[in-house]
Amino acid sequence: MKARVHVMLKNGVLDPQGEAVRHALGQLGFDGVEGVRQGKVIELDLAEGSTEETVKEMCEKLLANTVIESYSIELN
Repeated sequence: MKARVHVMLKNGVLDPQGEAVRHALGQLGFDGVEGVRQGKVIELDLAEGSTEETVKEMCEKLLANTVIESYSIELN
């Protein structure tokens, strides 16, 4: 089984990397970009029988800093 975890900064948390990307896009002539939020995607190959609850526990303990980040899980 595969799991994909999307991790993003929570709304209201400053995103300096996203702001740097927005600024660079403007410098390259892409004037219509008003905001950028940068996150990460983590793909996991899991043994059969693994559950979404196990992936959630991984996120809570290691993959996301839940104080400032939110996450979503996709199972395939």
